[in-house]
Amino acid sequence: MLLEHKVAVIHGGGGSIGGAAARVFAREGARLYLAGRSLPRLEAAATAVRAEGADVAIAVVDAMDQAAVDRHVDEVVAAAGRIDVALNAVGFDHVQGLPIAETSLDDYLHPVVGYLQTNFVTAKAVSRPMIAQRGGVILTISTPGARLTGRGLIGNAAQSAGLEGFSRALAGELGPDGVRVVCVRPHAMSDAVATSYTGEMFGRIAAAGGIPMEDWLTGLEGMTMLGRLPTLDEIAEYLAFAASDRARSMTGAIANLSAGALVD
Repeated sequence: MLLEHKVAVIHGGGGSIGGAAARVFAREGARLYLAGRSLPRLEAAATAVRAEGADVAIAVVDAMDQAAVDRHVDEVVAAAGRIDVALNAVGFDHVQGLPIAETSLDDYLHPVVGYLQTNFVTAKAVSRPMIAQRGGVILTISTPGARLTGRGLIGNAAQSAGLEGFSRALAGELGPDGVRVVCVRPHAMSDAVATSYTGEMFGRIAAAGGIPMEDWLTGLEGMTMLGRLPTLDEIAEYLAFAASDRARSMTGAIANLSAGALVD
């Protein structure tokens, strides 16, 4: 198993990517600690993890609050002795699809501040035990917006490019302490539409373009080399690999899981 004897913390553990990653991490032998703001979603994710026979604990934690995240990290270390893997899969519903003339400053800054703040908060917290134990993996999630252009992308583009830059810089800082940082950049995932904030956001983007959401997703598929979008399970499988010792020479990387929508 890829993650046998590994202790993994997933912030946003009740979300679409976080929940999918939790199931795969569990199957691969990890001991899991899921954190998020929605207790019902965390409980649902934990039920799926336990079905894999894994050890899992949940905690309601605001991943924007440094003190709250620090306390939770200390509790995990006290219980498990270490943290080997930390994934920030926190998601924010935010405005996309509108031209700059129709986008307020607050709407533009919401994803920029939100994603960069939560990733700073969680990375700072888990870096303490990882530095002390001389090893660990921090996983971040970006979007193709970091490399795309077009109307309605400015907030998403700024936060994604900023997060990728943050991940590269953090990898350079923590590398001498044996800590790896890998940023994964998936595309829109059609099977994530079932989750509330993702489905609502996709619907608004499609509506801004004057087309049904199914047609919008079909258009995105047509822009990829593979003629399809990635799935949640595919992203989760890659995250498990990146967190494992099989990827021990990978750090400072931005993994392109866009099904060929982007070419590196």
